Amino acid sequence: MSKVGIIMGSKSDLPIMQEAIDILKGFDIVVEVDIVSAHRTPEKMFDYGKNAHTRGFSVIIAGAGGAAHLPGMIASLTPLPVIGVPVKSSNSIDGWDSVLSILQMPGGVPVATVALNGAKNAGILAAQIIGSSDQCVLDKIIVYKEGLKAKVIESSKDLI
Repeated sequence: MSKVGIIMGSKSDLPIMQEAIDILKGFDIVVEVDIVSAHRTPEKMFDYGKNAHTRGFSVIIAGAGGAAHLPGMIASLTPLPVIGVPVKSSNSIDGWDSVLSILQMPGGVPVATVALNGAKNAGILAAQIIGSSDQCVLDKIIVYKEGLKAKVIESSKDLI
């Protein structure tokens, strides 16, 4: 069974990151959540990044605000795909510092980056990555996307 690691720089990021947790649980994907600060707990971050692939993770979702070093540092330490979620935090410059810190990675250290506060999409992307080799998860994603389509078609019926 696939497992996704969801980490964030501080507990204040949890309301945003909860959307990734919820969507992954909806796809019946095991989720492990932790707080790993690149600046306040660098040893924990190094251990997490170096050992995530040995702990059964398939994908890591890392959310961070402000300088947002966590996703990039984890990506530099792990062979797993990392999805970064820029979080608009209290010390953020309208979220742009977080977006650019995660988005502008050097060659060789990719981080898939979703929109500001886009944890739900990070969860869906993680499920799609897992679904590329797990038919059960893929089938659930197909049903989910059909549901999105049905909602749009249904909402168009209410138009004038």
